[in-house]
Amino acid sequence: MNSYGQLFRVTLYGESHQPSIGVVIDGLPAGTPIQYELIKEDLERRKPKHIGSTPRLEADVFHITSGVFNDKATGSPIHVYIENKNVISKDYDALKNHPRPGHADFVSKVKYHGFQDHRGGGRFSGRLTAALVVAGSFAKMALPFQIESQLKQIGTLTDMSKIDEYLTDISNQGDSVGGIVEVTVKKMIIGLGEPFFNKLDAELAKLLFSVPAVKGVEFGLGFSGVDIYGSQFNDVILTKDGQTKTNNSGGLSGGISNGNDLVVKIFVKPTSSIKKTQETYNFEQEGVEKLNVGGRHDVAIVRRVSVVLENMIAIGLLDQYLLYQTYRHLEDE
Repeated sequence: MNSYGQLFRVTLYGESHQPSIGVVIDGLPAGTPIQYELIKEDLERRKPKHIGSTPRLEADVFHITSGVFNDKATGSPIHVYIENKNVISKDYDALKNHPRPGHADFVSKVKYHGFQDHRGGGRFSGRLTAALVVAGSFAKMALPFQIESQLKQIGTLTDMSKIDEYLTDISNQGDSVGGIVEVTVKKMIIGLGEPFFNKLDAELAKLLFSVPAVKGVEFGLGFSGVDIYGSQFNDVILTKDGQTKTNNSGGLSGGISNGNDLVVKIFVKPTSSIKKTQETYNFEQEGVEKLNVGGRHDVAIVRRVSVVLENMIAIGLLDQYLLYQTYRHLEDE
């Protein structure tokens, strides 16, 4: 549906070309200091301002209409909205019946019987990640952990000092590329997550796969672990606090955080909207025809998605952290 979370709950609304997008945040502990600058900084990090980014630039001024008083969370639901002002809807008129390859145009048309808002990708647009960034910023305010990220690879490039030159070349070809972001959470504690259906890695993966264009998530060594033996993969425990010699499992044991750094790698696919002519089914003509996609799009979405991934992880961590605190409360009794 449109909500996630048990004790920290986030409800997302809006579409790419509607008047606004927004989020309702429920469960932020009363008294949490509201860091307005953190929200601004996170939204700024998401903005397109590098080579290879979309020309669509929104101000992303956020408006808090409830749940905050005297710069503290009141404990009631927090509502935040962001206006969409820089929209050019006519760029998408032809796509209503001529769906773009790689996009949700086709499935949304079939699922919603043609009633979906197709402009700019509508409900499926990466534009909505701005509201998710806001929700994650609020989550960070109540977390004791340190979250950071790093772009590890973009297309075939691993030397990030050459990223501008590389993306200029890809853009000149009329194409796009994906990439890999690594998120690390430090100062972790032991005990977040459950043994089976609410494993910490399962919950975080669910959130990360909810981000448009995310196609792969791995923890610690991930798929690279196929190359080594169990004797090499196992993380030797060195201290009573759970510190390990290696961190191949990415800070998780049995789906529960073990106190070591949480390490997550995320693969973001190449942007589907490209300048190159593509072929795709046309509902009006009832056959495959050539398509030239208009609009404004990133050559590499991954270049500005790191803060989105960080903040989605923050949302999941706060929900699990609040659940963990209920266990601690029961133990104290």
